[in-house]
Amino acid sequence: MANYLAALPARRDLYIDGAWRTASDGRTEDVRNPATGESLGPVAVAGAADVDAAVKAARRGFAEWRGVKLVDRAAILREAARIIRANAERIALADSADSGGPFKRMIRDAETGAATLEFFAGLATEMKGTTIPFDTTSLNYTMREPLGVVVRINAFNHPFMFAAQRAAAPLIAGNALIIKPPAQAPLSSLLFAELVGHLFPAGVFSVLPGGRECGEALVAHPSVAMVGLIGSPQTGRAIAAAAAGTLKKLSLELGGKNAMVVFPDADPAKVAAGAVQGMNFTWCGQSCGSMSRIFLHEAIHDDVLGRIKELVSRIHYGIPTDPATEMGCMVSADQLQKTRDYVRYGVEDGAALVAGGQDPADPKFAKGHFYPPTVFANVEPHMRIARDEIFGPVMSVFKWSDETALFEAVNDTELGLTASIWTRDLANAHKAAGRIEAGYIWVNGSSTHFLGAPFGGYKQSGLGREESIEELHACTQLKNVNISF
Repeated sequence: MANYLAALPARRDLYIDGAWRTASDGRTEDVRNPATGESLGPVAVAGAADVDAAVKAARRGFAEWRGVKLVDRAAILREAARIIRANAERIALADSADSGGPFKRMIRDAETGAATLEFFAGLATEMKGTTIPFDTTSLNYTMREPLGVVVRINAFNHPFMFAAQRAAAPLIAGNALIIKPPAQAPLSSLLFAELVGHLFPAGVFSVLPGGRECGEALVAHPSVAMVGLIGSPQTGRAIAAAAAGTLKKLSLELGGKNAMVVFPDADPAKVAAGAVQGMNFTWCGQSCGSMSRIFLHEAIHDDVLGRIKELVSRIHYGIPTDPATEMGCMVSADQLQKTRDYVRYGVEDGAALVAGGQDPADPKFAKGHFYPPTVFANVEPHMRIARDEIFGPVMSVFKWSDETALFEAVNDTELGLTASIWTRDLANAHKAAGRIEAGYIWVNGSSTHFLGAPFGGYKQSGLGREESIEELHACTQLKNVNISF
Protein backbone atom coordinates (compact mmCIF):
# COMPACT_ATOMS: atom_id res chain seq x y z
CA MET A 1 0.00 0.00 0.00
CA ALA A 2 1.33 3.42 -0.97
CA ASN A 3 2.47 5.86 1.71
CA TYR A 4 -0.36 8.38 1.53
CA LEU A 5 1.10 10.55 4.31
CA ALA A 6 3.92 11.53 1.97
CA ALA A 7 1.34 12.60 -0.63
CA LEU A 8 -0.38 15.15 1.59
CA PRO A 9 0.19 18.86 0.97
CA ALA A 10 3.08 20.46 2.83
CA ARG A 11 1.19 23.74 3.22
CA ARG A 12 -2.01 23.83 5.30
CA ASP A 13 -2.64 27.58 5.48
CA LEU A 14 -4.79 29.90 3.38
CA TYR A 15 -3.57 30.64 -0.14
CA ILE A 16 -4.23 34.35 -0.68
CA ASP A 17 -2.60 36.91 -2.98
CA GLY A 18 -0.08 34.39 -4.26
CA ALA A 19 1.20 33.48 -0.80
CA TRP A 20 0.45 31.23 2.16
CA ARG A 21 -0.80 32.87 5.33
CA THR A 22 -2.30 31.73 8.60
CA ALA A 23 -5.91 32.51 9.43
CA SER A 24 -6.28 35.99 10.89
CA ASP A 25 -7.45 34.57 14.23
CA GLY A 26 -5.06 31.60 14.11
CA ARG A 27 -7.81 29.00 13.90
CA THR A 28 -7.07 25.50 12.63
CA GLU A 29 -9.06 22.29 12.45
CA ASP A 30 -7.79 18.74 12.53
CA VAL A 31 -8.50 16.64 9.45
CA ARG A 32 -9.01 12.89 9.87
CA ASN A 33 -8.86 9.88 7.60
CA PRO A 34 -12.47 8.64 7.32
CA ALA A 35 -11.31 5.04 6.88
CA THR A 36 -9.07 4.80 9.92
CA GLY A 37 -9.79 7.78 12.16
CA GLU A 38 -6.11 8.74 11.93
CA SER A 39 -5.24 12.44 12.09
CA LEU A 40 -4.06 13.92 8.79
CA GLY A 41 -2.97 17.12 10.53
CA PRO A 42 -4.38 20.60 11.06
CA VAL A 43 -5.71 22.91 8.35
CA ALA A 44 -6.26 26.67 8.69
CA VAL A 45 -9.87 27.84 8.99
CA ALA A 46 -10.71 31.06 7.14
CA GLY A 47 -12.99 33.59 8.79
CA ALA A 48 -14.76 36.70 7.55
CA ALA A 49 -11.60 38.84 7.80
CA ASP A 50 -9.68 36.36 5.68
CA VAL A 51 -12.46 36.33 3.10
CA ASP A 52 -12.32 40.11 2.84
CA ALA A 53 -8.54 40.02 2.38
CA ALA A 54 -8.82 37.33 -0.29
CA VAL A 55 -11.54 39.15 -2.22
CA LYS A 56 -9.60 42.42 -2.17
CA ALA A 57 -6.51 40.60 -3.45
CA ALA A 58 -8.64 38.90 -6.09
CA ARG A 59 -9.92 42.26 -7.31
CA ARG A 60 -6.33 43.42 -7.75
CA GLY A 61 -5.42 40.18 -9.50
CA PHE A 62 -8.44 40.45 -11.77
CA ALA A 63 -7.34 43.89 -12.98
CA GLU A 64 -4.14 42.30 -14.27
CA TRP A 65 -5.47 38.90 -15.39
CA ARG A 66 -8.27 40.25 -17.59
CA GLY A 67 -5.60 42.01 -19.69
CA VAL A 68 -3.54 38.86 -20.25
CA LYS A 69 -3.78 37.65 -23.84
CA LEU A 70 -6.08 34.70 -24.42
CA VAL A 71 -3.26 32.65 -25.87
CA ASP A 72 -1.22 33.25 -22.72
CA ARG A 73 -4.13 32.38 -20.40
CA ALA A 74 -4.63 29.18 -22.37
CA ALA A 75 -0.94 28.30 -22.10
CA ILE A 76 -1.09 28.71 -18.31
CA LEU A 77 -4.12 26.40 -18.04
CA ARG A 78 -2.38 23.81 -20.21
CA GLU A 79 0.69 24.00 -17.98
CA ALA A 80 -1.53 23.48 -14.94
CA ALA A 81 -2.98 20.40 -16.64
CA ARG A 82 0.52 19.08 -17.34
CA ILE A 83 1.51 19.48 -13.70
CA ILE A 84 -1.65 17.72 -12.56
CA ARG A 85 -0.99 14.75 -14.84
CA ALA A 86 2.58 14.52 -13.57
CA ASN A 87 1.29 14.43 -9.98
CA ALA A 88 -1.88 12.38 -10.54
CA GLU A 89 -0.93 9.55 -8.18
CA ARG A 90 0.03 11.93 -5.39
CA ILE A 91 -3.22 13.87 -5.83
CA ALA A 92 -5.23 10.63 -5.85
CA LEU A 93 -3.59 9.39 -2.64
CA ALA A 94 -4.25 12.67 -0.85
CA ASP A 95 -7.88 12.67 -1.98
CA SER A 96 -8.35 9.02 -1.10
CA ALA A 97 -6.98 9.45 2.42
CA ASP A 98 -9.02 12.59 2.98
CA SER A 99 -12.38 11.80 1.37
CA GLY A 100 -12.64 7.99 1.38
CA GLY A 101 -12.83 7.56 -2.39
CA PRO A 102 -10.84 4.60 -3.80
CA PHE A 103 -7.32 5.47 -4.92
CA LYS A 104 -7.52 3.90 -8.37
CA ARG A 105 -10.65 5.91 -9.20
CA MET A 106 -9.25 9.11 -7.70
CA ILE A 107 -6.48 8.95 -10.31
CA ARG A 108 -9.23 9.24 -12.91
CA ASP A 109 -10.54 12.29 -11.03
CA ALA A 110 -7.15 13.97 -11.32
CA GLU A 111 -6.97 13.17 -15.03
CA THR A 112 -10.49 14.51 -15.55
CA GLY A 113 -9.51 17.75 -13.85
CA ALA A 114 -6.51 18.08 -16.18
CA ALA A 115 -8.60 17.28 -19.25
CA THR A 116 -11.13 19.96 -18.30
CA LEU A 117 -8.44 22.60 -17.97
CA GLU A 118 -7.20 21.65 -21.45
CA PHE A 119 -10.73 21.68 -22.86
CA PHE A 120 -11.48 25.21 -21.66
CA ALA A 121 -8.04 26.40 -22.76
CA GLY A 122 -9.11 25.31 -26.22
CA LEU A 123 -12.37 27.26 -25.95
CA ALA A 124 -10.62 30.55 -25.19
CA THR A 125 -11.48 32.17 -28.53
CA GLU A 126 -15.13 31.05 -28.34
CA MET A 127 -16.02 33.98 -26.09
CA LYS A 128 -17.31 35.67 -29.19
CA GLY A 129 -19.72 38.50 -29.78
CA THR A 130 -21.96 39.19 -32.77
CA THR A 131 -22.70 42.07 -35.11
CA ILE A 132 -26.29 43.26 -35.53
CA PRO A 133 -27.09 44.90 -38.91
CA PHE A 134 -29.60 47.61 -37.99
CA ASP A 135 -28.79 50.10 -40.77
CA THR A 136 -25.96 51.61 -42.82
CA THR A 137 -25.34 54.54 -40.48
CA SER A 138 -24.09 52.55 -37.50
CA LEU A 139 -22.34 49.41 -36.34
CA ASN A 140 -23.87 47.46 -33.48
CA TYR A 141 -21.99 44.62 -31.87
CA THR A 142 -21.78 42.57 -28.68
CA MET A 143 -18.72 41.51 -26.72
CA ARG A 144 -18.16 39.17 -23.79
CA GLU A 145 -16.23 40.40 -20.78
CA PRO A 146 -15.21 38.66 -17.54
CA LEU A 147 -17.31 39.14 -14.41
CA GLY A 148 -14.63 39.86 -11.81
CA VAL A 149 -14.24 37.64 -8.74
CA VAL A 150 -15.79 34.17 -9.01
CA VAL A 151 -16.20 31.89 -5.99
CA ARG A 152 -16.46 28.11 -6.27
CA ILE A 153 -17.80 26.17 -3.25
CA ASN A 154 -17.08 22.49 -3.83
CA ALA A 155 -18.38 19.15 -2.59
CA PHE A 156 -16.58 16.39 -0.71
CA ASN A 157 -17.20 13.45 -3.06
CA HIS A 158 -14.73 14.54 -5.77
CA PRO A 159 -12.67 17.21 -3.99
CA PHE A 160 -9.80 17.60 -6.44
CA MET A 161 -11.77 16.98 -9.61
CA PHE A 162 -14.29 19.66 -8.72
CA ALA A 163 -11.53 22.10 -7.74
CA ALA A 164 -9.76 21.71 -11.09
CA GLN A 165 -12.85 21.33 -13.29
CA ARG A 166 -14.71 24.31 -11.92
CA ALA A 167 -11.57 26.48 -11.99
CA ALA A 168 -11.14 26.19 -15.75
CA ALA A 169 -14.01 28.27 -17.16
CA PRO A 170 -13.73 31.24 -14.76
CA LEU A 171 -9.99 31.50 -15.27
CA ILE A 172 -9.90 31.24 -19.06
CA ALA A 173 -12.68 33.85 -19.19
CA GLY A 174 -10.41 36.30 -17.37
CA ASN A 175 -11.90 36.18 -13.88
CA ALA A 176 -10.12 35.87 -10.56
CA LEU A 177 -11.06 32.68 -8.70
CA ILE A 178 -11.49 31.80 -5.02
CA ILE A 179 -11.96 28.11 -4.22
CA LYS A 180 -13.63 27.08 -0.98
CA PRO A 181 -12.82 23.38 -0.50
CA PRO A 182 -15.23 21.04 1.29
CA ALA A 183 -14.70 21.21 5.05
CA GLN A 184 -14.74 17.40 5.21
CA ALA A 185 -11.94 16.99 2.64
CA PRO A 186 -9.86 20.15 2.04
CA LEU A 187 -6.39 18.68 1.47
CA SER A 188 -6.34 18.11 -2.29
CA SER A 189 -7.48 21.70 -2.95
CA LEU A 190 -4.53 22.92 -0.89
CA LEU A 191 -2.31 20.57 -2.89
CA PHE A 192 -3.80 22.11 -6.05
CA ALA A 193 -2.65 25.55 -4.88
CA GLU A 194 0.74 24.14 -3.90
CA LEU A 195 1.22 22.68 -7.38
CA VAL A 196 -0.15 25.38 -9.70
CA GLY A 197 -0.73 28.56 -7.68
CA HIS A 198 2.58 30.05 -8.81
CA LEU A 199 1.44 30.01 -12.46
CA PHE A 200 -1.02 32.86 -11.93
CA PRO A 201 -0.54 36.53 -11.07
CA ALA A 202 -0.98 37.23 -7.36
CA GLY A 203 -4.60 37.26 -6.30
CA VAL A 204 -5.95 35.48 -9.38
CA PHE A 205 -6.08 32.02 -7.78
CA SER A 206 -6.92 31.59 -4.09
CA VAL A 207 -7.90 28.67 -1.84
CA LEU A 208 -9.76 29.33 1.43
CA PRO A 209 -10.42 26.26 3.57
CA GLY A 210 -13.10 26.92 6.14
CA GLY A 211 -16.57 26.21 7.36
CA ARG A 212 -19.90 27.96 7.37
CA GLU A 213 -18.53 31.37 8.36
CA CYS A 214 -16.17 31.33 5.39
CA GLY A 215 -18.87 30.26 2.96
CA GLU A 216 -21.41 32.81 4.16
CA ALA A 217 -18.86 35.63 4.01
CA LEU A 218 -17.91 34.71 0.43
CA VAL A 219 -21.53 34.62 -0.72
CA ALA A 220 -22.38 37.91 0.98
CA HIS A 221 -19.28 39.85 -0.08
CA PRO A 222 -20.29 42.76 -2.35
CA SER A 223 -17.19 42.41 -4.53
CA VAL A 224 -17.89 38.78 -5.45
CA ALA A 225 -19.61 38.69 -8.85
CA MET A 226 -20.55 35.02 -9.12
CA VAL A 227 -20.90 32.01 -6.83
CA GLY A 228 -20.83 28.42 -8.02
CA LEU A 229 -21.87 25.57 -5.73
CA ILE A 230 -21.77 21.80 -5.94
CA GLY A 231 -23.87 20.70 -2.98
CA SER A 232 -27.29 19.94 -1.61
CA PRO A 233 -30.55 21.64 -2.61
CA GLN A 234 -30.82 23.01 0.93
CA THR A 235 -27.43 24.71 0.64
CA GLY A 236 -28.30 25.90 -2.86
CA ARG A 237 -31.47 27.59 -1.61
CA ALA A 238 -29.55 29.24 1.23
CA ILE A 239 -26.92 30.56 -1.17
CA ALA A 240 -29.57 31.85 -3.59
CA ALA A 241 -31.25 33.74 -0.75
CA ALA A 242 -27.97 35.20 0.51
CA ALA A 243 -26.82 36.17 -3.00
CA ALA A 244 -30.07 37.99 -3.74
CA GLY A 245 -28.96 41.06 -1.82
CA THR A 246 -26.24 41.80 -4.39
CA LEU A 247 -27.85 39.96 -7.36
CA LYS A 248 -24.85 37.72 -7.90
CA LYS A 249 -24.79 35.28 -10.79
CA LEU A 250 -25.22 31.71 -9.62
CA SER A 251 -24.25 28.28 -10.86
CA LEU A 252 -25.85 25.57 -8.71
CA GLU A 253 -25.21 21.88 -9.30
CA LEU A 254 -27.38 20.30 -6.64
CA GLY A 255 -28.85 16.94 -5.68
CA GLY A 256 -30.46 14.13 -7.62
CA LYS A 257 -32.92 11.33 -7.01
CA ASN A 258 -32.18 9.80 -10.36
CA ALA A 259 -34.26 7.19 -12.15
CA MET A 260 -33.33 4.33 -14.45
CA VAL A 261 -36.27 3.31 -16.64
CA VAL A 262 -36.01 -0.21 -18.05
CA PHE A 263 -38.31 -1.46 -20.80
CA PRO A 264 -39.10 -5.17 -21.28
CA ASP A 265 -36.97 -5.49 -24.46
CA ALA A 266 -33.74 -4.47 -22.68
CA ASP A 267 -30.87 -6.93 -22.16
CA PRO A 268 -31.04 -8.01 -18.47
CA ALA A 269 -27.29 -8.49 -18.14
CA LYS A 270 -26.49 -5.06 -19.55
CA VAL A 271 -29.21 -3.45 -17.45
CA ALA A 272 -27.87 -4.97 -14.24
CA ALA A 273 -24.32 -3.84 -15.02
CA GLY A 274 -25.58 -0.36 -15.91
CA ALA A 275 -27.60 -0.11 -12.71
CA VAL A 276 -24.65 -1.04 -10.51
CA GLN A 277 -22.34 1.31 -12.37
CA GLY A 278 -24.94 4.08 -12.36
CA MET A 279 -25.51 3.83 -8.61
CA ASN A 280 -21.87 4.92 -8.13
CA PHE A 281 -21.20 2.38 -5.41
CA THR A 282 -17.54 3.24 -6.02
CA TRP A 283 -18.22 6.48 -4.15
CA CYS A 284 -20.51 4.75 -1.62
CA GLY A 285 -23.41 6.32 -3.48
CA GLN A 286 -22.15 9.77 -2.47
CA SER A 287 -22.89 11.25 -5.86
CA CYS A 288 -25.62 13.59 -7.04
CA GLY A 289 -25.74 11.54 -10.23
CA SER A 290 -26.34 8.17 -8.57
CA MET A 291 -29.08 6.04 -10.17
CA SER A 292 -30.77 5.33 -6.86
CA ARG A 293 -34.22 4.46 -8.32
CA ILE A 294 -34.36 1.49 -10.70
CA PHE A 295 -37.72 0.98 -12.47
CA LEU A 296 -37.80 -2.56 -13.93
CA HIS A 297 -40.62 -3.78 -16.14
CA GLU A 298 -42.33 -6.77 -14.58
CA ALA A 299 -41.35 -9.02 -17.50
CA ILE A 300 -37.64 -8.82 -16.65
CA HIS A 301 -37.79 -7.60 -13.04
CA ASP A 302 -36.80 -10.85 -11.32
CA ASP A 303 -34.01 -11.63 -13.80
CA VAL A 304 -32.41 -8.17 -13.49
CA LEU A 305 -32.81 -8.03 -9.71
CA GLY A 306 -31.03 -11.36 -9.32
CA ARG A 307 -28.18 -10.14 -11.52
CA ILE A 308 -27.90 -6.87 -9.55
CA LYS A 309 -27.68 -8.83 -6.31
CA GLU A 310 -24.92 -11.01 -7.74
CA LEU A 311 -22.91 -8.05 -9.08
CA VAL A 312 -23.20 -6.14 -5.82
CA SER A 313 -21.92 -9.13 -3.86
CA ARG A 314 -18.69 -9.03 -5.89
CA ILE A 315 -17.84 -5.39 -5.15
CA HIS A 316 -14.59 -5.26 -3.20
CA TYR A 317 -14.92 -2.56 -0.57
CA GLY A 318 -11.92 -1.81 1.58
CA ILE A 319 -9.38 0.75 2.75
CA PRO A 320 -9.55 3.57 0.17
CA THR A 321 -5.79 4.01 -0.27
CA ASP A 322 -5.36 0.31 -1.14
CA PRO A 323 -5.02 0.07 -4.96
CA ALA A 324 -7.19 -3.08 -4.95
CA THR A 325 -10.17 -1.33 -3.37
CA GLU A 326 -13.19 -0.77 -5.65
CA MET A 327 -15.44 0.96 -3.10
CA GLY A 328 -14.11 3.05 -0.25
CA CYS A 329 -15.84 4.53 2.77
CA MET A 330 -18.19 7.40 3.50
CA VAL A 331 -16.72 10.79 4.23
CA SER A 332 -18.03 11.25 7.78
CA ALA A 333 -19.84 9.69 10.70
CA ASP A 334 -22.86 11.85 9.86
CA GLN A 335 -23.10 10.44 6.33
CA LEU A 336 -22.76 6.90 7.69
CA GLN A 337 -25.49 7.41 10.27
CA LYS A 338 -27.80 8.93 7.67
CA THR A 339 -27.39 5.81 5.55
CA ARG A 340 -28.13 3.55 8.52
CA ASP A 341 -31.24 5.58 9.28
CA TYR A 342 -32.58 5.27 5.74
CA VAL A 343 -31.95 1.53 5.67
CA ARG A 344 -34.09 1.34 8.81
CA TYR A 345 -36.75 3.51 7.17
CA GLY A 346 -36.80 1.19 4.17
CA VAL A 347 -37.47 -1.83 6.36
CA GLU A 348 -40.07 0.06 8.41
CA ASP A 349 -41.91 1.21 5.28
CA GLY A 350 -42.16 -2.32 3.92
CA ALA A 351 -39.43 -2.58 1.28
CA ALA A 352 -37.59 -5.90 0.91
CA LEU A 353 -33.90 -5.82 1.79
CA VAL A 354 -32.12 -8.05 -0.73
CA ALA A 355 -28.46 -7.07 -0.27
CA GLY A 356 -26.34 -5.32 2.36
CA GLY A 357 -28.09 -3.38 5.06
CA GLN A 358 -25.70 -4.06 7.96
CA ASP A 359 -22.39 -2.66 9.16
CA PRO A 360 -19.45 -4.80 7.99
CA ALA A 361 -18.34 -7.44 10.49
CA ASP A 362 -14.63 -7.30 9.64
CA PRO A 363 -12.81 -5.52 12.52
CA LYS A 364 -10.49 -3.71 10.08
CA PHE A 365 -13.46 -1.49 9.20
CA ALA A 366 -14.43 -0.72 12.80
CA LYS A 367 -12.73 2.70 13.00
CA GLY A 368 -13.96 3.92 9.63
CA HIS A 369 -17.22 5.00 8.04
CA PHE A 370 -17.86 1.84 6.01
CA TYR A 371 -21.18 0.49 4.77
CA PRO A 372 -21.76 -2.25 2.19
CA PRO A 373 -23.68 -1.87 -1.10
CA THR A 374 -27.36 -2.12 -0.18
CA VAL A 375 -30.33 -2.97 -2.41
CA PHE A 376 -34.05 -2.80 -1.65
CA ALA A 377 -36.81 -4.36 -3.78
CA ASN A 378 -40.60 -3.95 -3.64
CA VAL A 379 -40.10 -0.21 -3.25
CA GLU A 380 -43.16 2.03 -3.62
CA PRO A 381 -43.09 5.73 -4.59
CA HIS A 382 -44.38 6.93 -1.20
CA MET A 383 -41.53 5.36 0.80
CA ARG A 384 -38.84 7.57 2.29
CA ILE A 385 -36.04 5.69 0.51
CA ALA A 386 -37.88 6.40 -2.75
CA ARG A 387 -38.30 10.13 -2.15
CA ASP A 388 -35.26 11.45 -0.30
CA GLU A 389 -31.71 11.79 -1.57
CA ILE A 390 -29.81 9.51 0.79
CA PHE A 391 -26.30 10.17 -0.56
CA GLY A 392 -25.30 6.70 0.52
CA PRO A 393 -24.92 3.23 -1.06
CA VAL A 394 -28.65 2.43 -1.12
CA MET A 395 -30.43 1.39 -4.34
CA SER A 396 -34.24 1.18 -4.57
CA VAL A 397 -35.80 -1.18 -7.13
CA PHE A 398 -39.38 -0.71 -8.38
CA LYS A 399 -41.55 -3.01 -10.51
CA TRP A 400 -43.75 -1.43 -13.19
CA SER A 401 -46.30 -2.50 -15.79
CA ASP A 402 -48.33 0.64 -16.60
CA GLU A 403 -46.38 3.26 -18.54
CA THR A 404 -48.45 6.25 -17.42
CA ALA A 405 -48.01 5.34 -13.76
CA LEU A 406 -44.31 4.73 -14.41
CA PHE A 407 -43.58 8.25 -15.61
CA GLU A 408 -45.73 9.79 -12.90
CA ALA A 409 -43.55 8.00 -10.33
CA VAL A 410 -40.29 8.88 -12.12
CA ASN A 411 -41.18 12.60 -12.16
CA ASP A 412 -42.71 12.70 -8.68
CA THR A 413 -39.67 14.38 -7.11
CA GLU A 414 -38.46 17.95 -6.64
CA LEU A 415 -35.13 16.89 -8.17
CA GLY A 416 -34.32 16.30 -11.83
CA LEU A 417 -30.61 15.92 -12.43
CA THR A 418 -30.02 12.75 -14.49
CA ALA A 419 -31.87 9.70 -15.77
CA SER A 420 -31.15 6.51 -17.69
CA ILE A 421 -33.34 4.69 -20.22
CA TRP A 422 -32.82 1.09 -21.35
CA THR A 423 -34.51 -0.22 -24.48
CA ARG A 424 -33.72 -1.57 -27.95
CA ASP A 425 -36.59 0.46 -29.44
CA LEU A 426 -35.46 3.86 -30.71
CA ALA A 427 -38.99 5.27 -30.59
CA ASN A 428 -39.37 4.22 -26.95
CA ALA A 429 -36.03 5.87 -26.13
CA HIS A 430 -36.99 9.20 -27.75
CA LYS A 431 -40.44 9.27 -26.17
CA ALA A 432 -39.12 8.39 -22.72
CA ALA A 433 -36.37 11.03 -22.92
CA GLY A 434 -39.05 13.59 -23.70
CA ARG A 435 -41.25 12.56 -20.78
CA ILE A 436 -38.58 12.46 -18.07
CA GLU A 437 -38.01 15.74 -16.21
CA ALA A 438 -34.22 15.67 -15.94
CA GLY A 439 -31.39 17.63 -17.50
CA TYR A 440 -28.94 14.87 -18.47
CA ILE A 441 -30.14 11.55 -19.86
CA TRP A 442 -28.37 8.40 -20.96
CA VAL A 443 -29.92 5.80 -23.25
CA ASN A 444 -28.49 2.32 -22.72
CA GLY A 445 -25.80 3.77 -20.49
CA SER A 446 -25.24 5.48 -17.15
CA SER A 447 -22.88 7.61 -15.12
CA THR A 448 -20.43 8.58 -17.90
CA HIS A 449 -19.87 12.28 -18.55
CA PHE A 450 -18.90 13.66 -21.94
CA LEU A 451 -16.68 16.73 -21.81
CA GLY A 452 -18.35 19.34 -23.99
CA ALA A 453 -21.89 18.11 -23.31
CA PRO A 454 -23.78 20.51 -20.98
CA PHE A 455 -24.34 18.94 -17.55
CA GLY A 456 -27.02 20.26 -15.20
CA GLY A 457 -30.45 19.62 -13.79
CA TYR A 458 -34.12 20.51 -13.87
CA LYS A 459 -36.23 21.72 -10.95
CA GLN A 460 -34.31 21.88 -7.64
CA SER A 461 -31.33 20.01 -9.04
CA GLY A 462 -29.80 23.35 -9.87
CA LEU A 463 -29.22 26.33 -12.14
CA GLY A 464 -26.94 26.54 -15.14
CA ARG A 465 -24.92 24.05 -17.17
CA GLU A 466 -21.32 22.94 -16.74
CA GLU A 467 -18.59 21.01 -18.58
CA SER A 468 -19.41 22.84 -21.83
CA ILE A 469 -19.32 26.15 -23.65
CA GLU A 470 -22.42 27.13 -21.66
CA GLU A 471 -20.27 27.15 -18.51
CA LEU A 472 -17.73 29.41 -20.21
CA HIS A 473 -20.39 31.87 -21.31
CA ALA A 474 -21.88 31.89 -17.80
CA CYS A 475 -18.54 33.20 -16.53
CA THR A 476 -18.84 36.28 -18.74
CA GLN A 477 -21.20 39.21 -19.13
CA LEU A 478 -22.50 40.51 -22.42
CA LYS A 479 -21.96 44.13 -23.47
CA ASN A 480 -23.57 45.85 -26.41
CA VAL A 481 -21.80 48.66 -28.32
CA ASN A 482 -23.42 50.90 -30.93
CA ILE A 483 -21.19 53.10 -33.10
CA SER A 484 -22.79 55.84 -35.16
CA PHE A 485 -20.81 56.70 -38.25
